[in-house]
Amino acid sequence: MEHDSLARRHAALREAARAGLVGPDAPVAGFVDVTGVREAARELRAAFAGPAPVLHTFAVKAASLVPVLELLNEEGVGCEVASPGELELARAAGVSASRIVLDSPAKTVAELRDALAHGIAVNADNPQELARIDALLAEGPTDSPLGVRVNPQVGTGSIGAMSTATATSKFGVALRDPGAEDWLVRQYVERPWLTRLHTHTGSQGVALELMAESVRIVYGLAERINREVGGQQVDTIDIGGGLPVNFEGEEITPRFAAYAKLLRETVPGLFDGRYTIVTEFGRSLLAKHGFVAALVEYTKTSGGRRIAVTHAGAQVATRTVFVPDSWPLRVAAFAPDGTLKESPDLVQDVAGPCCFAGDLVARARTLPELSPGDLIALWDTGAYYFSTHFAYNSLPRPAVHGFWTDDEGRTRFATIRRGQSLAELLAESGAAESGALKGAGEPPLVRR
Repeated sequence: MEHDSLARRHAALREAARAGLVGPDAPVAGFVDVTGVREAARELRAAFAGPAPVLHTFAVKAASLVPVLELLNEEGVGCEVASPGELELARAAGVSASRIVLDSPAKTVAELRDALAHGIAVNADNPQELARIDALLAEGPTDSPLGVRVNPQVGTGSIGAMSTATATSKFGVALRDPGAEDWLVRQYVERPWLTRLHTHTGSQGVALELMAESVRIVYGLAERINREVGGQQVDTIDIGGGLPVNFEGEEITPRFAAYAKLLRETVPGLFDGRYTIVTEFGRSLLAKHGFVAALVEYTKTSGGRRIAVTHAGAQVATRTVFVPDSWPLRVAAFAPDGTLKESPDLVQDVAGPCCFAGDLVARARTLPELSPGDLIALWDTGAYYFSTHFAYNSLPRPAVHGFWTDDEGRTRFATIRRGQSLAELLAESGAAESGALKGAGEPPLVRR
């Protein structure tokens, strides 16, 4: 499967260069392997198949692109949303309310009212939010499944910022704080409409064993609540997502099947059919099935170091630029026609277009010598990278294209998102309000 994926990407880059989708007139673009995404979704569904009902949802923050959400919805994967904007994306993609889950640590009353009015599942993050839901339910009933997010406080993975089950995490009800578990059980006993529990331990850098332990703890809490109420009030356990991705090579590891197997060994009761399971995977569904391609604009030498200045930097690879040790990316070198470079290897920095010195996507990387007009590919960037743009220097958002192979072996493309025009960038930057501050406040020192 990995070899097929690499071959598809190489073919796509060659054809994209020929078609002008990346090159002098389109210096940076994102690409999504449609076949790879479909295969990942099907692998996920197969891994969790069994007597327990399962709702798979996709963490929309990992790819805020309506056509991608439509593709996943077609493959039986709904949406996990964490903002009004993400909810609108899910709706635009045709995802039914019954297959949407709203998670966020900062839901407004308006967001909650909207979700409850449309039957969207909601996981309350904290006691104050639970009180808001109480007040909204007093206004009228809802068809929304409701639950509480629980922080099992199991510890930190190798990337602290990606670990959401630490002792002091901002997410959920901290289960091991004094009195917290008893308090939480009382809330369920007093509210028969609370039928779900949710946990999400983290993503990149978090071991599968830590994730499974979180699920085990929350499963135990569900069992305790059901014993206390004398029946099956909690009928759904949302295990979140967060499967880490291998950014070091082509191999897809860990697999969804490996995680599901560990869960079955750690929490066998979760799969016996008494509970519906909800998942919220994001990065692991898409990262390996997308890439960023960019033009090499210039090359130079500074202090004995060769530097290739490209159009892929912090605006698309934000995490890699700012936290390179935690988010390294593989870089591949291509000639202007999209064929693999065959020039001698050279130690080079690969820089982006942003005006700060640290805008590097690779440091001291051994690659075929890059020259102006060449192309680079940043592999494993199908999640977050080109869909969550950082508008530094007012650089426009790049176009994103989906690709697949037709029955005759030809690479086909469809535009997922047009590149942002300068007119659109101006509109986004307040151009329509030009003059709003003229004459405001103190008189200007210099009149013109």
